[in-house]
Amino acid sequence: MSQLWWRAKRLSESLGSDSPDGLPPGSPSTVAPRGPNSSWAPIAPVVRPEESFFLMTSTAQTISGFFVWTALLITCHQIYMHLRYYSSPNEQRHIVRILFIVPIYAFDSWLSLLFFTNEEYYVYFDTVRDCYEAFVIYNFLSLCYEYLGGESAIMAEIRGKPIESSCMYGTCCLWGKAYSIGFLRFCKQATLQFCVVKPLMAVITVILQAFGKYKDGDFNVASGYLYVTIIYNISVSLSLYALFLFYFATRDLLVPYNPVLKFFMVKSVIFLSFWQGMLLAILEKCGAIPQINSADFSVGEGTVAAGYQNFIICIEMFFAAVALRHAFTYKVYMDKRLDSYGRCAPMKSISSSLKETMNPGDMVQDAIHNFSPAYQQYTQQSTLERGGGPSLSRSHSNVSTRGDNEKTLLLSSDDEF
Repeated sequence: MSQLWWRAKRLSESLGSDSPDGLPPGSPSTVAPRGPNSSWAPIAPVVRPEESFFLMTSTAQTISGFFVWTALLITCHQIYMHLRYYSSPNEQRHIVRILFIVPIYAFDSWLSLLFFTNEEYYVYFDTVRDCYEAFVIYNFLSLCYEYLGGESAIMAEIRGKPIESSCMYGTCCLWGKAYSIGFLRFCKQATLQFCVVKPLMAVITVILQAFGKYKDGDFNVASGYLYVTIIYNISVSLSLYALFLFYFATRDLLVPYNPVLKFFMVKSVIFLSFWQGMLLAILEKCGAIPQINSADFSVGEGTVAAGYQNFIICIEMFFAAVALRHAFTYKVYMDKRLDSYGRCAPMKSISSSLKETMNPGDMVQDAIHNFSPAYQQYTQQSTLERGGGPSLSRSHSNVSTRGDNEKTLLLSSDDEF
């Protein structure tokens, strides 16, 4: 009887403590929830997505969806108006390409949130987004070239002038140098290299992801994330630095075109989104971002960090759409009709203009030209001087007729940056 009583006492103590043998009762990592369906919690932290994790709630999807679709409506209307008044193709081609960054960024990030529980889908979605941002940097630089009348008109204004040395503007290393055709070549090459490096890194990321060698936020030397991040950081920094150098050299010439807002928007959308991702990766490394484990799926910390990044981008794209609407307004092109009767472009013309706008052939030709070994025999288009030098404060209507007023100049090979 005494043995039976002792066993009954031990059993009642075990049921009352809810603790396995060898662990003190009440341990926070092992206490099971009370109730008829109680079960032991695993060692790893458990997040119940349907109750507590914000990114997987309908609230997060509704908020992000509202900002995304509002941004899409604003930007698509602006793109349509540019195509409707497509009277300066050399400029508006680049403007429409820049504006497409909002639909691509916003819709891509929203899709990544909808497929949040799958750790592979967001990598493929973000690949499209990342490739397009390189395209945007190049087109913004090309747009500035068009504003100023081409490379020859720019060189006529800045060639031979000393580069102002300033640590604040990042030109202290250029002390004693002067603006030359090599300077423009460097700006073009630095932006074009990002158009090559970024898609290449995106393809490598997809391959590494397929073989399990890539994980967001994993700075381990055996993981591909560390090396992809280093290469991407160097490439995007060089590209944006070249863009800034060009703006620094031509900021006075670009004043009639209100370049500050344009420059700020392009740089912030691309550069800030990159550093947001880096900050979230560091927070993940510090343990501030948990993983999600459940019976149906498991989401790693890197995917959670990418989810926060996509949610932030969804909201940011609404404000970017509003700012880009003012930065690249279509109203300056409205007074220039496409025919003598004052009619706007028909739908067929709008579709053909859109097709021509999204054709990257000009970028490919520009890359071949700027990286060609024969660049020392550089052929440059120049506006014919008719009673004076080239006018940089010309109206938009002069752009469409610039092709009739051009001649070819050959620059010597010693005119390098």
